[in-house]
Amino acid sequence: MFERPASGERAVLMHLDMGVKADRDELDEFRLLAAAAGAEPVAVVRGSRRTPDRRLFVGRGKAEEIKAVIAAEEAELVIFNHSLSPSQERNLEREFQCRVVDRTGLILDIFAQRARTFEGKLQVELAQLRHLSTRLVRGWTHLERQKGGIGLRGPGETQLETDRRLLGKRISLLKQRLEKVDTQRNQGRKARRKALTPTVSLVGYTNAGKSTLFNRITQSGVYAADQLFATLDPTLRRLELPGEGAVVLADTVGFISHLPHELVAAFRSTLQETVSAGLLLHVIDAAGPQRAVCIAEVNDVLGQIGASEVPQIEIYNKIDLLDEGVPRVERGEDGRVKRIWLSAATGQGIGLLIDALAEFFHQEHVRRVMRLGPADGRLRARLFELGRVFSDQVMDNGGWEMDVELPLRHFERLIGRDEALAKRLLATGRQAP
Repeated sequence: MFERPASGERAVLMHLDMGVKADRDELDEFRLLAAAAGAEPVAVVRGSRRTPDRRLFVGRGKAEEIKAVIAAEEAELVIFNHSLSPSQERNLEREFQCRVVDRTGLILDIFAQRARTFEGKLQVELAQLRHLSTRLVRGWTHLERQKGGIGLRGPGETQLETDRRLLGKRISLLKQRLEKVDTQRNQGRKARRKALTPTVSLVGYTNAGKSTLFNRITQSGVYAADQLFATLDPTLRRLELPGEGAVVLADTVGFISHLPHELVAAFRSTLQETVSAGLLLHVIDAAGPQRAVCIAEVNDVLGQIGASEVPQIEIYNKIDLLDEGVPRVERGEDGRVKRIWLSAATGQGIGLLIDALAEFFHQEHVRRVMRLGPADGRLRARLFELGRVFSDQVMDNGGWEMDVELPLRHFERLIGRDEALAKRLLATGRQAP
């Protein structure tokens, strides 16, 4: 097992074209991924094959070329822009005498560095161990230095079997902890549904500007940077819509092409915010040359997690980088908002987005004059919270007569909680002028 140095790593990047030649933007994304992990790319080696070599992924001649580049650049690491099998990774490390990381391992490493919350760290560790479980021959017990292997092996148990047992125990423990976190998140979602508060989830390709847009709308201080996977841990904020009450806005992790299945599985509870949302805001880099490809990749991941049927509005961000970037709203054939062009960095078009959200969640409103008794102070406060109060007069008996307008769903819920209260409200309630 090659130990990871504490300093930056000089890396050789390897991309193999198989059938379709990679364009510059795909290679630029590969370089950005390597840089995001803390690597220092010193050379890029490219090649082409119809199918990968079963033993080394690349051919013998290309492997010799990479070895020469490693020696010339004094590289410490080789990163492949592909998924390698465990045997290919081991064979390449023996061949190059340095660490070899595939695209999955690279993304997992970035996630491990960026995770900040307890839940995020658990999810990343689970994804890493699932990935590592197929590579046990490289050794895992170095992660359990305090326990070691001596004294833990059963009769006739090999070191590899011990590693598998320890790995299995750790994965089981992480799953149990994440189940508790998932339960807590489900309770939060149930509470929002009970309060009839819809959720709007920001989704999109990594570095599309989701966190910048989130901060612009909610006036929050969520970390946002021009780098891949700046956001890992989901953040929820309350957002008041003019005339429509509150919604919960969720900032989620960005997607990327060939997103490791281990991450999709491990981030189940995080991605559930997207699945249970009432609306998805699909943030797109309007200035990105691979815009169509990124849109397709995001929609593919949404399909994998079961969120393809959730209503979606496309947000074309970064119009300030376009020559003729003008804030505007585009509607579909049904008249509903389909896409919005804006700039989260400058604030252009944010008002259009807020109006579109208010339009999407617009509900039929009911205006009633209600007479509440002196003991209905809590209900009175709830009416102030849920609706628009036009007048509030104290009656002789100490109660209140209120002229209130509120969404129909809130009105029906209020009168549906208590049968006696419903009869009294319906008996005293009348349509306001």
